[in-house]
Amino acid sequence: MAQDQCPQSAHGRPSPRTALERLAAGADRDARITHTEHLPPRVGRHASWPEGIRPEVVAAVAAAGIDRPWEHQARAAEHATRGESVVVSTGTASGKSLGYLAPVLSALLDGIDSPGAGGRGATALYLAPTKALAADQRRAVAALAAPLGTSVRPAVYDGDTPVEERDWVRQYATYVLTNPDMLHRGILPGHARWSSFLRHLRYVVIDECHTYRGVFGSHVAQVLRRLRRICARYGAEPVFLLASATAADPGRAAARLTGVPVAEVTDDASPRGELAFALWEPPLTRLSGEHGAPVRRTATAESAELLTDLVLQGVRTVAFVRSRRGAELVALIAQERLAEMDPSLPARVAAYRGGYLPEERRALERDLHSGRLLGLASTSALELGVDVSGLDAVLLAGYPGTRASLWQQAGRAGRSGQGALAIMVGRDDPLDTYLVHHPEAIFEQPVESTVLDPDNPYVLAPHLCAAAAELPLTDDDLALFGPEAPALVGQLERRGLLRRRPAGWYWTRRERAADLTDIRGEGGKPVQVVESATGRLLGTVDASSAHTAVHDGAVHLHQGRTYLVEHLDLDDGVALVTRADPTYSTMARDTTAVRVLAADIEEPWGEARIHFGSVEVTHQVVSYLRRRLVSGEVLGETKLDLPPRTLRTRAVWWTVTDDQLDAAGIHPEELPGALHAAEHASIGLLPLFATCDRWDIGGVSVPLHADTGLPTVFVYDGHPGGAGFAERAFHTARSWLAATREAIAACECDFGCPSCVQSPKCGNGNDPLDKAAAIRLLTCLLASAPADPPLAGPPAGHGGGDTPPKPSAGPGRDEPSLAPAAGVTAGTDEGPSRSGPPDGADGDRDPGRPGSADG
Repeated sequence: MAQDQCPQSAHGRPSPRTALERLAAGADRDARITHTEHLPPRVGRHASWPEGIRPEVVAAVAAAGIDRPWEHQARAAEHATRGESVVVSTGTASGKSLGYLAPVLSALLDGIDSPGAGGRGATALYLAPTKALAADQRRAVAALAAPLGTSVRPAVYDGDTPVEERDWVRQYATYVLTNPDMLHRGILPGHARWSSFLRHLRYVVIDECHTYRGVFGSHVAQVLRRLRRICARYGAEPVFLLASATAADPGRAAARLTGVPVAEVTDDASPRGELAFALWEPPLTRLSGEHGAPVRRTATAESAELLTDLVLQGVRTVAFVRSRRGAELVALIAQERLAEMDPSLPARVAAYRGGYLPEERRALERDLHSGRLLGLASTSALELGVDVSGLDAVLLAGYPGTRASLWQQAGRAGRSGQGALAIMVGRDDPLDTYLVHHPEAIFEQPVESTVLDPDNPYVLAPHLCAAAAELPLTDDDLALFGPEAPALVGQLERRGLLRRRPAGWYWTRRERAADLTDIRGEGGKPVQVVESATGRLLGTVDASSAHTAVHDGAVHLHQGRTYLVEHLDLDDGVALVTRADPTYSTMARDTTAVRVLAADIEEPWGEARIHFGSVEVTHQVVSYLRRRLVSGEVLGETKLDLPPRTLRTRAVWWTVTDDQLDAAGIHPEELPGALHAAEHASIGLLPLFATCDRWDIGGVSVPLHADTGLPTVFVYDGHPGGAGFAERAFHTARSWLAATREAIAACECDFGCPSCVQSPKCGNGNDPLDKAAAIRLLTCLLASAPADPPLAGPPAGHGGGDTPPKPSAGPGRDEPSLAPAAGVTAGTDEGPSRSGPPDGADGDRDPGRPGSADG
């Protein structure tokens, strides 16, 4: 029939609208779409290259099929050729890399024409957050620069670079591609061997700079300050060129990261096809969770079903899943369902994640690009810049944590300018439930500001030691490292880590100062994961993650194979595992107590008070849950006997009075459940207001806290010294807690469920929880709350998130320990988890929310 002849796109596959209409045509499918946003196509705008770009480079770019740059590419190149640091913050597939490559290649050619001392030409350094992205970029640079001959010599320098190649890279490569970890541990400590390269360093490229947030971003900021200091020693002052996904105030964020003023280019002039973006809520199942709570179908199962249907339509699709096991599971379910319909289709679906060999990843990328693969289930390994085009649709199995990541993932479809479909499938948790019913929080809000805190003494102290080991640290150097540096150097000297001499402070120990900190982890000796039957070392787990990731009985995933942990030996740092294929995932639960060390800021909300300051968190993993794969059904809980751990960090907390409780009609027997439910939901919603992941934060609620003498709810950073997230929560408290109240009130359950107030990691077994009383409590709290103040950024190179610099005098900020961190997961109900989403789970559960204290 005529009406059945659906319009096709130019490449013969259904248009985004048509594909979505077909997905919604199944039984009960239409009700699962809570909102559809249609973003219109955009026409591209060209410009001319600035004069500083060499004709040979312009010709090489033209040979690659690009006659003229987009306006944002030309603007970025103009800043770079003028010697101005710049960040390009535009959408996915907008050509950001060409904006920095053109000036870099031009500078390398200039260096050949006018070599410096020793005959070495100009050099450039490229930093990527992952080794895979650096390898991709090396191939792209080599292809683009091929017409330029041997003038441009790109080379990757990372942990996989053979020893015999490293000398050549140091002596002859002109464009070195590496990662912040290698810069921290290899290049800067051995700077004397890199002197020729560093002396002629013209540009430092920082790709995907929006990923440098929280504690990791704070570490990278200090590594970059060490790089600037070493370069100055050799007479170089490189220009920083940064590329970022769309972000709020990218110039200020880039300045915090690098410590230098950074211009920003944010007007995306590249063309874009139509984007149909749907929000999708899986239906309730007949299963019941804890205390009889209703349970929704998992985002993993729902995404697998949608991937199956899109492949049947011939729509090239990537499904982004939070965990490695979740990605494997989505691909497996889709393959099984496709096999029932067409035996040729299962081979056209695959999983893509970290842990694959480089050649395996390249083969998958080629197959997806060529069209041999129609469906791919991927972790965020595919999010960062990997060159894939020709995609028609993107599925997001749950909110990826930030709006920046959401748009980064959604932008992977339509990368050749054609129309695209994006669907976010909500997980059964408070944040996803809120978002699928409040589309304005996604489509009418700017992306988040990047939160980092380079002045965190737990971050800064080891980098001061590393800097002193690289070159004696002088009084003039301290300004480079921020306002906390002078006081910290004195402390390090008193503790015998640094010694002052006329030339400056020196590192006093035999061990390498760069080994004091793992810029991606929490420090401490990693726990080795060993296969008990063979003695084979499978890998390692951060010491801070061991209690939650490899406890006795835990399901552990490695290279797509599943193991069960037989025993965790904390004394020897070994977890013995055995090969298994369980039908369940495991999820650790912990209990938490909080002691207030200092309140830096206090704000009255009528009789209530909200505080920000330093706390000491003591927490202990007490048990783990077994959950059936795909359905998420709880199969049982097993007790554990692990030692408690202590964390000094930063927190936001609020108190209410007895009079307020009376006014809200909250009786004493309802109070623990009201506080507990409000705490769970507030942690679930915080990632909407700070660029944190829910694994980064923890919380505790107490009906009568010893330090405040009042009913109190705490939310804290799950990192020693803090990460800036709790501070962000304090400065957006009204909006954050109002969204929390709305999320609870809007949930259709009667008494509380995973979509509003239950936490799968609650050490108290989600008991007590009182949904109705939590709504009354938050309503009373918000009645006298002032409006959130405008957020002022700190000076370039200093401070935390987008908030005023914090006082530094309080306990918990002034005496960082350089010993391995004792641990960071928390929470009677919700503790932060350094291990991230559980690989054994369906990928749409939130195992990391801390909870009601047992005090």
